[in-house]
Amino acid sequence: MTSSLSVERNSVAVRLWLDNTENDLNLGGCFVSDAEWYKIVVRNDDHGFSPLHWACREGRSGVVDMLIMRGARINVMNRGDDTPLHLAASHGHREIVAKLIQCKADPNTVNEHGNTPLHYACFWGQDQVAEDLVASGAQVCICNRYGQTPLDKAKPHLRQLLQEKAEKLGQNMTKIPYKETFWKGTMRTRPRNGTLNKQAGIDYKQLSLLAKINENQSGENLFSSKHPPCPGCLSVSSIPHPIIITHYMPYGSLFNILHQGTTLVVDQSQAVKFALDIASGMAFLHTLEPMVSRLYLNSKHVMIDEDMTARICMADAKLSFQCPGRMYSPAWMAPEALQKRPEDINRRSADMWSFAVLLWELVTREVPFADLSNMEIGMKVALEGLRPTIPPGISPHICKLMRLCMNEDPAKRPKFDMIVPILEKMQDK
Repeated sequence: MTSSLSVERNSVAVRLWLDNTENDLNLGGCFVSDAEWYKIVVRNDDHGFSPLHWACREGRSGVVDMLIMRGARINVMNRGDDTPLHLAASHGHREIVAKLIQCKADPNTVNEHGNTPLHYACFWGQDQVAEDLVASGAQVCICNRYGQTPLDKAKPHLRQLLQEKAEKLGQNMTKIPYKETFWKGTMRTRPRNGTLNKQAGIDYKQLSLLAKINENQSGENLFSSKHPPCPGCLSVSSIPHPIIITHYMPYGSLFNILHQGTTLVVDQSQAVKFALDIASGMAFLHTLEPMVSRLYLNSKHVMIDEDMTARICMADAKLSFQCPGRMYSPAWMAPEALQKRPEDINRRSADMWSFAVLLWELVTREVPFADLSNMEIGMKVALEGLRPTIPPGISPHICKLMRLCMNEDPAKRPKFDMIVPILEKMQDK
């Protein structure tokens, strides 16, 4: 579905669109201009452009300022790996190039063809922009995928000018060969990169693949990495296109059962059983070294099978090269997980907080913070102390467990193998 707003030159409607917390300014958008009006059209376009891409392409400096001020990612990439700096440089928008560089845009980032912003400035004859980029650290001897440097793209007078400028700045004038890049281990950030349309550089040796199941005529192999102690954690990887396959779960997710009008009844006894299943699965996952990367625990990632057993869905664990820096379902996430970098978080303690919110959800049958958008939830949980309120009438044992698991000090939260016996006793009663 396409939504659009026509905005007069004072940009009031652009600000209104940005003020709407339902809009994600880093997702695909389209920027169109004409003599009297300019429009922002927010849509899933084929190129994966963010609004900042379009504003830089069209030279809308005021809109660029607004987007940056509202938190737009400077080095966001479209589907062709172009950053906003690539577009501003190729269209000769010198003022916007300066703004992006000032905000730490990388002048040497390469797109899928290996071209830097300087390649484009030289190719399109944007002489002043090319000089500004070199002055800001852009390398003149980086080769693209086809072995061409920015100097090779420039006209003779610009080539000589840039070469002299680079030499004065002390640049090494030896050609820098093109190097294949990939998502894993990079700082690349795309508007929408959940699909695995690039797998160059994925180290399959790091995958825990226990046994080869099958090989078809096209040479695709099927491997199993089943973990028996963890309820329902069956993951299968097909190479060269990695996928994860799980058992068929006829009842769908726990979120679906609790909130979307199924005929299943979840009483307190069943709620405790679900909680025990989940805690047992997480206890196993927390024994793994290294831990499963970026598995965010919430009711949408817990599936229910035909015998009413809750199973952690490994298909919802993001691979390390998928959606870097992107957070999902902040209502279940620990405050520190919303505030700190992933490498600075105690994952086990953060998962325990998520379990506490999930326990609250089981006993209240409510969606946490259902009246707020994801952006509002993330901000309020991280910065304003927003927490789930435990209503009266809840079992005192479950209330005590929830408060224990949701301790504000991550170091004081229990481990899953500590709460499994507690839940077993609750189930026996």
